[in-house]
Amino acid sequence: MSELWTAQEAARATGGRLINGDQWSAGGVSIDTRTLEPGDLFVALKDVRDGHDFLAQAYVSGAGAALISDASKAEGMGPALVVPDVLDGLRKLGEAARERSTAKRVAVTGSVGKTSTKEALAVCLSASGQTHRSVKSYNNHWGVPLTLSRMPAESRFAVFEIGMNHRGEILPLTHIVRPHAALVTTIAPAHVENLGSLEAIADEKGDIYAGLEPGGAALVPNEAPHASRLIEAAERNGANLIRFGRDSVCEARLLKFDMDDTGSTAEAEILGRLIRYRVGVEGAHWALNSLAALAAADVIGADLDAAAHALEHLRAFDGRGVATRVEAPFGGFLLVDDSYNANPASMAAAFSTLGARKPAGSGRRIAVLGDMLELGPEERAYHSGLATPLQEAGVDLVFAAGPRMAALMEALPPNLRGGYAETADALIPVIAGSLQAGDIVLVKGSNGSKMSRVVAALSRLGGDN
Repeated sequence: MSELWTAQEAARATGGRLINGDQWSAGGVSIDTRTLEPGDLFVALKDVRDGHDFLAQAYVSGAGAALISDASKAEGMGPALVVPDVLDGLRKLGEAARERSTAKRVAVTGSVGKTSTKEALAVCLSASGQTHRSVKSYNNHWGVPLTLSRMPAESRFAVFEIGMNHRGEILPLTHIVRPHAALVTTIAPAHVENLGSLEAIADEKGDIYAGLEPGGAALVPNEAPHASRLIEAAERNGANLIRFGRDSVCEARLLKFDMDDTGSTAEAEILGRLIRYRVGVEGAHWALNSLAALAAADVIGADLDAAAHALEHLRAFDGRGVATRVEAPFGGFLLVDDSYNANPASMAAAFSTLGARKPAGSGRRIAVLGDMLELGPEERAYHSGLATPLQEAGVDLVFAAGPRMAALMEALPPNLRGGYAETADALIPVIAGSLQAGDIVLVKGSNGSKMSRVVAALSRLGGDN
């Protein structure tokens, strides 16, 4: 086990009190006993559940110590670090990790593509040195400080995903990270139900630039809606402005992007240098996501050539475009799992990618869609509006689940309506009984629409458990 925190270091960082022993060291930081590794510092957060209720299990699972606020809960168990508030203690631990490291830090936010761009950027930076990154989508009030607290002191680079659901959530998180470069992927109507307008979303995303280190870089999606508000935010915070996009004014400019069956080939001009590279994962959205990742890597001092070469090794990950061939009794079909998240912009990008794929034999391009959530009073219009990009992409058949998706089915021409159900579970037999050999099946929806269940059911057609 490598040593991430000693008892004394953690106590100094948090201002906490050591009990039941002061000679422990932790190789990691965990908030979940199900994934805790032996030697981890268990953080007893109070969120949906009170982490103190899981202290016994944490020690049984091998926790080296626990960060707690109620000392009585650890009596007779194991070493602990007692602080007045556990979440605040975790923040202080993260800030101490930031201060002891010379790592160049990048913060990533945006309505679409945060996690994908974060993963691409981590791949790019890893080609130049040890790189720490957020796991999964740990991008909220506890996920960001948790990621910071896990950062090894010897890291050369670090990438942090920052998310939000309501106004005012990004600002405190970017001040914790204090990035050397901050990147907004794009602005789209995600969480518009909570924020009220695209302008408000742009303003919230632009807050990420407020945490920049002096002289830090603000990467702005030049062609995104209300990009001018992001530029104003960057300038207001004295940032080094880096615009990325296709326009000639962009400091990072995409010149060419061609998709094929296994990925894409791109050409770009990044801060005055012509770069040709290949992205090893399919998707139209990778055009600007890869460009932004390379620009961010370059501006914080990574080797641009090595970063560009590394993108060839990028792969899709669960729920975000993983394509799997399923050998069903009726023949093989390609299942594309994009079920983790959805909004109008990401839907359109997924349709474009589906349209670029070539079905085998007499196969069809099929979209299986679940509700897009948190779109506010215009949600029916956003859903019905998907009919146009579906048709433009050459999708042959559409299946849909959820009350909001009913608006899309009404907007589609009859020949594209494959089937509809109120829930994802109810849609499963409808779609499963309609597939044929050679089909390409895209499954996409907001996580709350449970389209991952459709993916699991269609995977089992090939005999998977």
